[in-house]
Amino acid sequence: MTNTPLLELVCPAGTPSSLRTAVDAGAHAVYCGFNDETNARNFPGLNFSPDELRDGIAYAHKAGAKVLVAINTFATAGATETWRKAVDRAVTSGADAIIAADIAVLDHCATHHPKQRLHLSVQAAANTPEAIEFYAQTFGVKRVVLPRVLSVSEIAALNAEISVETEVFVFGGLCVMTEGRCALSSYATGKSPNLTGVCSPPDHVSYCEDPSGNLLTRLGGFTIDSFPQGEPAGYPTLCKGQFTARGKTSHLFEDPVSLNAADLLPDLARAGVTALKIEGRQRGKAYIGQVVRAFRSAVDALAAGADTLPDMAALKGLSEGGRQTAGSYRKTWR
Repeated sequence: MTNTPLLELVCPAGTPSSLRTAVDAGAHAVYCGFNDETNARNFPGLNFSPDELRDGIAYAHKAGAKVLVAINTFATAGATETWRKAVDRAVTSGADAIIAADIAVLDHCATHHPKQRLHLSVQAAANTPEAIEFYAQTFGVKRVVLPRVLSVSEIAALNAEISVETEVFVFGGLCVMTEGRCALSSYATGKSPNLTGVCSPPDHVSYCEDPSGNLLTRLGGFTIDSFPQGEPAGYPTLCKGQFTARGKTSHLFEDPVSLNAADLLPDLARAGVTALKIEGRQRGKAYIGQVVRAFRSAVDALAAGADTLPDMAALKGLSEGGRQTAGSYRKTWR
């Protein structure tokens, strides 16, 4: 294997302690958000206050790592000031880049902070040269996080036609909906990742037993799955619930399975990808430390021209249901 340019490893930080864990484990960059609706992981107990963000950025910079601040939900009509203030705080805190999707947010940053680096969030669902170049030319976007719907060959073809860097997801949660257009959660709870930054909010989740002893998982008062005694129960999200349709009960939208594209890193590098993104701002420090260390070793081996990459089999235990998929990178149909 020939030497490959070092792929930037972009890692999740849901809390200040997770940020430190990711940095210590070898993250080249971490991404995080404020503790409000301006970021798409707006869960209780997660995210950063302005002071915590400043401290986290200082810690990362001291270690040579970058901090990317996600302000990636869509601003609410008549209340865009919340998003504008988030941009201003991120800039003054020293963020290396702001990750945004909403045109009003991108415009505010480009107009009032023209020297601030901008990344286009996966929430924008930009997956054509025309869409990506619009954001690049209009707002000065330097990198686009690609939606998880493209094959490796499609990514290569896209990179050949655009003027900005690309970042792709390589591990963690795999959403069935095209990013930026997920509405399933809002049907049951009135809240969605795109507007309020939360899918299946915890205060709408409940568990109970049916007469036969099965564990029922409920979201917004709707039963969306049933588990026999002793079987692990996943977190209730509508896209990964089981439903009966045409006489068959199955995971109608999406199986409980996680993305793992570790064995595709050489292909992604050849396709012209700049950065690899690990999903998991809701996950704990043990998860983050293990995943970041594993992928950093693989990225370093790839850059050094190793003939084989480190074994990543241990990561299977960190996946939903112990199951993994290459997702759309290798398009198959059941």
